Amino acid sequence: MRAVVQRVTRARVVVDAETVGSIGAGLCILLGVAAEDTADEAGRLAGKIARLRVFENEAGKFDRSLLDVGGEALVVSQFTLIADTTKGNRPSFSGAARQDQAEPLYGVFCDELRALGTRVETGAFGARMNVELVNDGPVTLVLS
Repeated sequence: MRAVVQRVTRARVVVDAETVGSIGAGLCILLGVAAEDTADEAGRLAGKIARLRVFENEAGKFDRSLLDVGGEALVVSQFTLIADTTKGNRPSFSGAARQDQAEPLYGVFCDELRALGTRVETGAFGARMNVELVNDGPVTLVLS
């Protein structure tokens, strides 16, 4: 499982000209699920991201988490994060989980964030989406 986490002032997902998920200040999380991932992995990564100290305290130091600041999360499925580019210029997605495996694990990840007290919005799993965001900082991290 791989996540690109961006601290945002706002973010939204648009599908067919309709907003399907929208947040204010918090984290936009692009989530890729690999074929070998499990529900335990999804829960561990959700907890790590919720507790990741990427929000500033009064002194301007990264010392607060999404939970500390009461931020929101926009979670967007993105199988392309599991791309393998070791053989040539065309990415291979053979390591990505199939939809029937990936979608439930994506759901576990979102449910774990909610269980920790975070308001979670999502994209539309498997749809072609436009993701709009204002990256705050910019702060962007890649986690697995």
